[in-house]
Amino acid sequence: VGGEQISSIGRGLCVLLGISLEDTQRELEHMVRKILNLRVFEDESGKHWSKSVMDKQYEVLCVSQFTLQCILKGNKPDYHMAMPTEQAECFYNNFLEQLRKAYKPELIKDGKFGAYMQVHIQNDGPVTIELESPAATVDPKQLTKLEKQQQRKEKTRTKVPSESSRERNVPRNKEDPSASSGAEGDVSSEREP
Repeated sequence: VGGEQISSIGRGLCVLLGISLEDTQRELEHMVRKILNLRVFEDESGKHWSKSVMDKQYEVLCVSQFTLQCILKGNKPDYHMAMPTEQAECFYNNFLEQLRKAYKPELIKDGKFGAYMQVHIQNDGPVTIELESPAATVDPKQLTKLEKQQQRKEKTRTKVPSESSRERNVPRNKEDPSASSGAEGDVSSEREP
């Protein structure tokens, strides 16, 4: 920051944290658990993807990065989904506090919130993992697409009446339109057409 090195770590994780408008304590706690328990390091025998940062007693460097909440409008980045600065700083500090409580405080480092920083990351292999909380919000445009997909599924889904125990033992006729192929519900692809 301003030509001065304010933080550094050895082996460990560099966490770039994007804080959304809708993030709550629940999302914060989920992220802390995931970051500290994510198995991305090798074990003593060299087996990859076996150990977490806590297992290896490695360090964690956290950098607040609102640009992760970017939504592109054409070619212009829009950051309206990022939490406003005052709230985000409090959230970020709480995040650091929770990491320190859950792990070893001396192994949790951070940058300077809101500052223009030069961040140098040396990846041990091209490994970048995106973590999102289960309640992560979706871009409004994407949400509209998902809602339309769900509506189409609901329109095409047929409801099968429940069978009595007596009818379950009766074999179905192949010409019977209500006969099942064994795959209940929607079997269409989840991908966009």
